[in-house]
Amino acid sequence: MLSLSAVQFRRALIWLALAHIIIIAASNYLVQFPFEVLGLHNTWGAFTFPFVFLATDLTVRVFGQQLARRIIFAVMFPALIVSYLVSIIFADGQFAGLAGLAGLFEVNVFVARIALASFMAYSLGQLLDIKIFDRLRKAKAWWVAPAASTLLGNALDTLVFFIIAFYASSDAYMATNWPEIAFMDYSFKLTVSLLFFLPAYGLVLAALQRRLIKVKASLAEV
Repeated sequence: MLSLSAVQFRRALIWLALAHIIIIAASNYLVQFPFEVLGLHNTWGAFTFPFVFLATDLTVRVFGQQLARRIIFAVMFPALIVSYLVSIIFADGQFAGLAGLAGLFEVNVFVARIALASFMAYSLGQLLDIKIFDRLRKAKAWWVAPAASTLLGNALDTLVFFIIAFYASSDAYMATNWPEIAFMDYSFKLTVSLLFFLPAYGLVLAALQRRLIKVKASLAEV
C-alpha cells in the first residue's frame, strides 16, 4: 500500500472510481456488438474490459484490500445504472433521440440482462481479483500479483457474465454463439492483458512511486 497525503488520497479515490464506472459502462455497451475474425466470434467489449482489471489492481496497490472492496461496492450501482441508460439511449449504436428517452421508462429485458450480468460478473470477478492480488502483491516480482489475479478474475467474470446475459437470450445470434464468444472473449482479454496491460500496470505503478518520492522530497525541504 502506497503512502499518500490526504489530498493525494482523495484525488486517487475519485479518479479510480470514475475509471471503474466508465470502463464498465463502455464494455457493457460494446459487448452488444459482435464481430468475426477468421470465422471466430467476439465482441467489441473485449477491447475495453481489460482496463478494469488494471484499475482494480492499482486500487489494491494504492488503497489496500479492505478499501479496494469498498470502492468496488461503491461503483457497482452507478456503473449498473449508467450502463443501462447508455444502452437504451444509444440503441444499436445510434442515438435513439426522443424515442430512446421514452424507452427509459420501459423495461428492456435484453439490456437489463446485460446490466445485471455485468453487475454480478463485476462483483464476483473483482472481489476474486482483489483477494488474489492482495495475497501475491508482496512477491518479489511485481508482475506475479497482477498476472495471477487477471488470469483467474477474468475467467470468473467472463463465465458469469455470458451465462447470465446471453443464455437462452432473445437475441438468436448471441443465444447460439455465446459459448464460443465467451471463450474467444476470455482468450482475447487475457492476451491483451498480459501483453499490453501488464506492462502498462508496471509503468503506471513506477510513475506513481516516482511522483510520491518527489512529493515527499519537496515536503522534507520545506
